[in-house]
Amino acid sequence: MSAPSLRARVRSEMSQEIKAVARRRLATDGANLSLRAVARDMDIVASALYRYFPSRDALLSALIIDAYDALAAAAAEADAAVPRDDLRGRWLAVCRAVRTWALAHPAEYGLIYGAPVPDYAAPPDTVEPASKVIMLLAGVVIDAGDRLKPLTASPIALPLRADLRRLINERQGDLPEERLDRVLVAWTHLYGVLNFEVFGRLNDMIEARTEYFDHHMALMADLTGLPQ
Repeated sequence: MSAPSLRARVRSEMSQEIKAVARRRLATDGANLSLRAVARDMDIVASALYRYFPSRDALLSALIIDAYDALAAAAAEADAAVPRDDLRGRWLAVCRAVRTWALAHPAEYGLIYGAPVPDYAAPPDTVEPASKVIMLLAGVVIDAGDRLKPLTASPIALPLRADLRRLINERQGDLPEERLDRVLVAWTHLYGVLNFEVFGRLNDMIEARTEYFDHHMALMADLTGLPQ
């Protein structure tokens, strides 16, 4: 494979610089991102940015995909560091890695899991990056196989069961609908607990944040039927 041309390298470097400046803007302005403000920080005219990102939404989408990818990479690295048969260890490692990343990158976390950005509609290419963490969690449950504990009865309405089956089939997984339903509950609870911590909803309530988080993620492991 031939090396990228000089023009391609310059374009890539400039795109990365624009995104780095935009991330710093996120920390001060939130998702109310302005291409003019980014250009001003870079000491260039705003029209120059359009050669790399044709709109604010295009830049936001690039930042969102980067954030999902970075979060998923941290989670995948944590999962890979734990022996495959240590199912609880893997589950907790993934959850803890998500928390560590979120606390280290609150502005980027807010971009992907905070309030929706006004007048912005995420394009389809954000869907796959957004699903990586739940696929890791589902993978732990799949790997448990016949070691999973039986689930207590929890009837699933037929329309919901159809949605769950579609998700399973699309990803060529091997989970009963009831198990995927529990993984989805755990996934939403993970981000619910994190949102409360990152956005200050636990202030003046819970001081033992790490213990609180680990306790809830262990409860979620119980919910999915992971063995001790």
